[in-house]
Amino acid sequence: MAATGSEKQGAKAFYVTTPIYYVNDAPHLGHAYTTVAGDVLTRWHRQRGEKVWYLTGTDEHGQKIMRTAEANNVTPQAWCDKLVEEAWKPLWEHLNIANDDFIRTTQKRHTDRVQEFVQDLFDKDEIYKGGYEGPYCVGCEEYKLPGDLIEAEDGTKLCAVHKKPVEILKEENYFFKLSEYGPKLLEFYEANPGFIQPESARNEVVNFVKQGLEDLSISRSTFDWGVPVPWDDKHVIYVWIDALLNYATAVGYNENPAKFDETFPANVHLIGKDILRFHAVIWPAMLMAQGLPVPGRVAANGWLMVGGEKMSKSNLTGIKPQDLTSHFGVDAYRWYFLRAIAFGQDGSFSWEDFSARYTSELANDYGNLASRVAAMVGKYFGGELPASAADGDAEKAIHDGLAKAVATADLKIGEELDFQGGILAIFDFVKQVNGYITEQEPWKVAKDDSPEGQARLATILYTAAESLRAVAVLLNAIMPETSQALWDSLGAEASLGALPAQPVQTAATWGQLPAGATVTKGAVLFPRLEEPKKD
Repeated sequence: MAATGSEKQGAKAFYVTTPIYYVNDAPHLGHAYTTVAGDVLTRWHRQRGEKVWYLTGTDEHGQKIMRTAEANNVTPQAWCDKLVEEAWKPLWEHLNIANDDFIRTTQKRHTDRVQEFVQDLFDKDEIYKGGYEGPYCVGCEEYKLPGDLIEAEDGTKLCAVHKKPVEILKEENYFFKLSEYGPKLLEFYEANPGFIQPESARNEVVNFVKQGLEDLSISRSTFDWGVPVPWDDKHVIYVWIDALLNYATAVGYNENPAKFDETFPANVHLIGKDILRFHAVIWPAMLMAQGLPVPGRVAANGWLMVGGEKMSKSNLTGIKPQDLTSHFGVDAYRWYFLRAIAFGQDGSFSWEDFSARYTSELANDYGNLASRVAAMVGKYFGGELPASAADGDAEKAIHDGLAKAVATADLKIGEELDFQGGILAIFDFVKQVNGYITEQEPWKVAKDDSPEGQARLATILYTAAESLRAVAVLLNAIMPETSQALWDSLGAEASLGALPAQPVQTAATWGQLPAGATVTKGAVLFPRLEEPKKD
């Protein structure tokens, strides 16, 4: 789904990518976590009025895909086509992901450019022919170093990520001179301390590079499901070289110079921590070799854990996102994982925790506030938002609280990728508004028929409604459907225009919702949860 927003033609886009996901199976919560995070980040920047480009897609070459297709008695291409069209794209649409492009590594726009990139490195003498023998994890599509392996009870060497035996491969390959880029990478990390996040990930990469880099095998010759090496068709390009280049090929590398210049490099690569070295070591080295700019930031999120194990398809803990959205709703799903887990750290998922947070924060704090305010404006003023008569100290505290929430959320979400911190700042303000209504007791003030009493009631309800107007703006990137429902309930569309066009950075400007707006009590934003059916 293409996104829209205020854009300055020719300006560098705020370019965000997810990993391109391996299509050996359907997506699970871990894939959706990263993709939703990228969607929230890019929606936020669009609401700043910035030019934005959000890329996701699928990684479709390599030995693992080939074996999966063979096990299902179809060709690799048929397998990829089926998974992309029946599982991956429908899920992103279901989760309201506003990506600008979806790249597939089997597309000609990608494969042709990959060959050109690698040929150019070969012509520059950055690639040479050699041989390699070592442990290989098909699940990771990676040759493993001794420190990357663990030992089973019987002495078998296992991949530390997948807990499965590695294969010892010996083949003739082409190599990229990665070892020559160690000093350049360390110099770059030193000059750009924010390039790798979180800090623990940065330290891991720096220590890894300091130990010395080995040249990288960039081709495989024992199977043929991949992009052919242009000067030697007995080899296919190593799937990770192929995959990393999607960040360039999708935005016009060697094909659309204007698009490329306005977009590349990515401002943020969102990745899982298990693919950190590819993005923080190999990818920048490839770009340095080609004389291209290096990305602004590689942000590694942690793992989603279930029962103490990393959620993955291979260990059968890959819960379907639809299992949760069918019960909690899409917006609550989008909110929960960014609210419950600090981005960059591992986090455990449980149904019970989701239910408790949904009930406490969404239904009781936020949804109930919206319902109460709309109901009181309807009851006491016939659904017409009254004008605020005179703000006092209590209202000033709300104004100050909103200004703090906007500043904090904009910094946390828009700059620091601290989604949890930004969401907490917004919900702290929601709690403040709830407290304000409890203290001001508008239902009691309404009993005072004097002009002073009615003026006070009008001030209280205007303050609450205007606060909700700001909350709708701040939560739009996270929960677009319920934010739109609240926006409609407040009658904001008629006077303020479309919700996505409201700038987040000016959400604290007080008095934007005009007196006289028609306030209606719509459907409950977050309905009471039904007990899930048990088999």
